[in-house]
Amino acid sequence: MTTAVRTEDHGHVRELVLCRPDAYNTITVELRDELAAGLDAADRDREVRVVLVRAEGPAFCAGFGLDWSTAAQAAADQPDAARSVWDSVADLAMISTFARTFAKLHEISKPTLAAVQGWCIAGGTDMILNADLIVAARSARFGYPPARVWGTPEAPWVWVARLGLERAKRYLFTGDEIEGEEAARIGLVLECVDDDDLLDHSRALAQRMAQLPMNQLQMHKLLCNSVARHLYDPETSRLLGTLLDGVARHTQEGLDFVARSADVGWRQAIRERDEPFGDYGQRPKT
Repeated sequence: MTTAVRTEDHGHVRELVLCRPDAYNTITVELRDELAAGLDAADRDREVRVVLVRAEGPAFCAGFGLDWSTAAQAAADQPDAARSVWDSVADLAMISTFARTFAKLHEISKPTLAAVQGWCIAGGTDMILNADLIVAARSARFGYPPARVWGTPEAPWVWVARLGLERAKRYLFTGDEIEGEEAARIGLVLECVDDDDLLDHSRALAQRMAQLPMNQLQMHKLLCNSVARHLYDPETSRLLGTLLDGVARHTQEGLDFVARSADVGWRQAIRERDEPFGDYGQRPKT
């Protein structure tokens, strides 16, 4: 029984639906495993030509579940007789399981399309920026706020590939929020549509793509991905991103953030992190 990702078939389009709306579809081990299984199954299924990833609720994905991830780091960093220092290799092995799953959106042989509404931030971008195409609703909000403390993107190449080097640096140097219309204007996503039109528009695009023979779609994706492989070296980028993500979580500032989360709760710690920038949850409601 699935708990985080539901599967629906619409003709030759397989929909993978993030279905924990009350939790803003935050990333958990269950989501990782079910998304990986869903993508692998879609790639094997001869009836599936296109994969559409969408989400229920007000947010596509609000990142990693910080309730469990900050607590897990705090527990792992407690010295004991057998372990007194951070094990960077074990950390890399753990976080790479998430990065490899998200990379499947780029690597499976069939086109992947994402329909994004509301928050898609931090780990949510680690996931969905790997998709071949992204349609955003006007409510969509993208960004990597852990760039400010306690994290780096797991696959930085997708930021550079979509935005270019200078603009990718601009957003990773600040962690600033990117609204849906702005995301489309700067090339982070394909296009932005009204929220009420997001599902129908994304499904129509997926169905239009699915009219092509599967082998044609697979050949086009293979050709485009071969260019990306030579230009951006996704595997090395993902390795460095996951390694430095672990380093960023164990700098003095990163350890202080975890300690503060333990003292006041991770919601308050995030509030304090973002308050000087006046964005994400700090932005006044209009």
